[in-house]
Amino acid sequence: MDNKIHILNINVLSISMDSLLTELDEGVLFTLNVDHLVKLQKDRRFYNAYAAATHVVVDSQILFLLMSLTENIPLEKISGSDLLPAYYYHHRNNENIRIFLLGSRNGIAQKAMDRINEKVGRNIVVAAHSPSLGFDTKEEECREIIQRIKKSEANVLIVGVGPSKQEQWIIKYKDALPEIRLFMALGAAIDIEAGVVKRAPRWVSTMALEWAYRLYQEPKRLWRRYLIEDMAFFWLILKYKIGLYKNPWS
Repeated sequence: MDNKIHILNINVLSISMDSLLTELDEGVLFTLNVDHLVKLQKDRRFYNAYAAATHVVVDSQILFLLMSLTENIPLEKISGSDLLPAYYYHHRNNENIRIFLLGSRNGIAQKAMDRINEKVGRNIVVAAHSPSLGFDTKEEECREIIQRIKKSEANVLIVGVGPSKQEQWIIKYKDALPEIRLFMALGAAIDIEAGVVKRAPRWVSTMALEWAYRLYQEPKRLWRRYLIEDMAFFWLILKYKIGLYKNPWS
């Protein structure tokens, strides 16, 4: 993999999408955004999950631009919603890649599976499952999910159940899934593939306004995250720039 660069208390890959697709064969991949970085200063379990990941990429145009203030500029922004279609198109003729989708509300992961397989022209997604609300606290359901994944014979697991649940679930259960070579926590990518969440137009993403587009789509769920909790990010970046930031977990 290309060189890693440091932002606050996380190392991220400075890598292009093309290089990532070529080199991404196994491990655990997380996509870092502003909300994650704020949570990583407060939630030790979330931080430990990130520390256990083998690949972390920048999934935020705001973060991408503001990292230039620290002179740590990643090579490319790689969002989960871009990575998932890029990944399955890259492997559309590779019969050795078999994907399991875990996430979203009832029936949506299945819909995403059907749409992806139709676009690819083969059953690259071999199974899909939408867990219950709070499934991560239900050990019996988690064991059932693990058995579903095993029976599917998938070797790539895409999880989209929201931060920091998806990252912590992967780290907690990955050793119970030795058949899975690659784990990726990709947030809303499953919803987008199913067509239940619309992607922001390209110009919106380029202008670092994707957060506003998401807020417009889901104001009740996202207003507090974007307008209150994530504002701490700018203070963190300022402290980092002037040398006053300290890793709370070091």
